[in-house]
Amino acid sequence: MSGHSHWHKVRYKKGVADAQKGKIFSKMARLIAVAAREGSDPEKNSKLRLAIEKAKALNMPNENIERAIKRGSGEIEGRELQEVLFEAYGPGNTAIIIEGITDNRNRTLNEIKHILSDHGGKLAGEGSVRWLFEQKGVITIDPKKQSPGLQKKEELELKVIDAGADDFRWEEGVLEIYIEPKKIQEVKSVLTDQGIKVESASLDWVAKEEISVSEKEKESAEKLFLALDENDDIQEIYSNLQT
Repeated sequence: MSGHSHWHKVRYKKGVADAQKGKIFSKMARLIAVAAREGSDPEKNSKLRLAIEKAKALNMPNENIERAIKRGSGEIEGRELQEVLFEAYGPGNTAIIIEGITDNRNRTLNEIKHILSDHGGKLAGEGSVRWLFEQKGVITIDPKKQSPGLQKKEELELKVIDAGADDFRWEEGVLEIYIEPKKIQEVKSVLTDQGIKVESASLDWVAKEEISVSEKEKESAEKLFLALDENDDIQEIYSNLQT
């Protein structure tokens, strides 16, 4: 299996700065609101639980989280939000999946087309890119944040295998675990019970194979990803760009 999206790591680092400006909080509020439509109790709604955990990892205030839940459950009025997914090609023919939440699909579509056009990309037909990815639960573990007895790579690898991981790989010193989407909470609970601190848990599009591009094309792709991320409606960006 190929590794996690290159952009995922870039965006995670960038997200810390975004959180200080409040931009990422707005995106998290939308994510929580949409998830809350399936139930406002995170114990019974795994999608909402993951969204809340993600928001808390970015230090989103509890009152913001509660307000977003109320909006999603209908206790607070607001514009109707819908989830959208677009497929595209970027520099070097890299495949891209763009996930978003918007109150105006046509506006978001036009804005994405414009951004792609400005950065050497183009929108792809439905299904033409998605088959290059598979949806997986992804759990990340940072060994530096574990207790002394759990900082060795071999020890962590054995633990995640026993917990039910389908696959894993090390990326920039962090252990990424791949599992079936429905097993995210189960595996996370097993790891937590073993004293392992989980850095993040999410449902992501993972490229089946990564492709290598020139350094110039990689720089162009990253500029495209940054431009897409600046759009308020875009939540996540995944690509098969090789790191």
